[in-house]
Amino acid sequence: MVSQHGILYAVHLITNQFGNLVAKVCECLLRNGALTLQAIVRRTELSPAKVRNCLLVLIQHNCAQAFILEESVSGEDAGEPGKALTQYIALFVNILHRVRFSKFMDVVSKELGGSCGELFRGLLEHGRLTVKQIVDRAGANAKESTNTVQEDLGKLVMAHYVECCPAPEPLVPPPDADTKKRAKSSKVMVEPLTLEQRVMAVAMPSAMRRFSFVPNADQVADDQQNVNQPPSKDVGEKRKLHDLESDTALEEEVECNWRANFEELLRRLRHKTCVDTIKVRFDDAAATVLSAMLEASRAEEDKVKTANSVPLSLNTIYEEVVKNEKNHSMTFDHVRTCLEELSCPPTFVKTDDESYSIDFTKITEAAQSEEIESIVLKRFGETAYKIFRLLFRAGCLMETDKIADRIFAEKKETSKTLFKMWQDGYLLMELLVLCKHLNILPPAIKCYCICRNWLWAVQTGPSYGGSSYLLWKVNKRLLRETILDEMFHAALNLNLRLAHEIDQNKEVLNLPPDKREGPDKQKFDRLRNVRLLIHSSLMKLDDAIMLFHDF
Repeated sequence: MVSQHGILYAVHLITNQFGNLVAKVCECLLRNGALTLQAIVRRTELSPAKVRNCLLVLIQHNCAQAFILEESVSGEDAGEPGKALTQYIALFVNILHRVRFSKFMDVVSKELGGSCGELFRGLLEHGRLTVKQIVDRAGANAKESTNTVQEDLGKLVMAHYVECCPAPEPLVPPPDADTKKRAKSSKVMVEPLTLEQRVMAVAMPSAMRRFSFVPNADQVADDQQNVNQPPSKDVGEKRKLHDLESDTALEEEVECNWRANFEELLRRLRHKTCVDTIKVRFDDAAATVLSAMLEASRAEEDKVKTANSVPLSLNTIYEEVVKNEKNHSMTFDHVRTCLEELSCPPTFVKTDDESYSIDFTKITEAAQSEEIESIVLKRFGETAYKIFRLLFRAGCLMETDKIADRIFAEKKETSKTLFKMWQDGYLLMELLVLCKHLNILPPAIKCYCICRNWLWAVQTGPSYGGSSYLLWKVNKRLLRETILDEMFHAALNLNLRLAHEIDQNKEVLNLPPDKREGPDKQKFDRLRNVRLLIHSSLMKLDDAIMLFHDF
């Protein structure tokens, strides 16, 4: 579920880029989930034409997805019982990606060069483009030849930075009943897929078609003429999804629109975060070895999507390390020593039969812990920082006096800090009531000696001649959700502050540069500094949001 501030932040981003009407439709989808066109019209009180245009804008820019549920549709949103209707769902993750376009551009430009980066910029700006539209846009901007543009597009597709768009209206089957039974009977908790995940899993084309591109403009033009020939079906008859199986691969290629592959771009940013985390915790040599492992396992990572990278032998890792001229001084024993350091607790690299694999979950959790501890230190002070580190690493309930003794602090100050952190949602509190005469208690009260309603326990516990103890704990999952919601809130406030500053200085911005003198120039310089500071803060804050939400 998307938090309240997460929805407000996403709606603000859509408002800034596409206007109030599109944002209103997007907010309706974010708050209510999947809806039909008629349901959106009722809830937004907009005309069907306006809602349809807003949905087209969201779909064009990969912020929404249309789909059809396989089971029969009934209820107030259905036109006829048993008739499947097209529904629309907002893609919250893709909306957040719109803030990261500059980061994505930097990744592509550094690896593939400026020409590929400029081509990639067009896909980020326009959402989805055909090959012809990509060629026309690149030719109009840089006067490049068609072959050069298609070669650059081929490089982007081969690197998996660009992919074929998902199906426009996929048929989504109901959740597998056998999967539900296995999840219930399994000892390991398995979270069921959300509707958004199910829709996108069905909508995405096969790997062969997803990253298949033939850079031949003349051939594409000839094939387009063949595709435009009259179809064998009668005019007006709808194409069924199973009819797509009879289409040729060439027709699929011509009909395909292309878009940025956010999944691969996020993977690259996650790799960078992992390397930076290891560099801070260990040294540059360990970060170099980890970076080499990431590069060596990149080709297989798409095939094996697990929490760990594919296993690599020590020889393979060493060969990848020395490929870079800067690392020629590293010896075989030095690489082995770095791997042994990374394999020690906390285990960032797992070993098995002389092979090594990266545990992304451990590295991400370590980076999250450092981020949370930094927030606690800045927000609550050094005493709270010590308390949080103790409880976070203990992972169990601890009594107030014991916490005070472990951190060498006064009980009064410890209690005050604990209550402050509890009120802000950083800690969980339990009250343990110990009664001297349990036999005189009613059975119902016996069962709740450890109760969550601590006010009731404090009032009734002493009446039975017992004593009570406050116990404290860090719930890591709830804490991450709390931190993430606060980050969304902070990002929204920064965006609102930036909009306010720009609105207050419209007159100065509209002045020509040669007429900005005296007070006007001072206002313009101040606004420029404020904008740079806010943009820098937003980029750093978005790095933290990715760490808690996307990695």
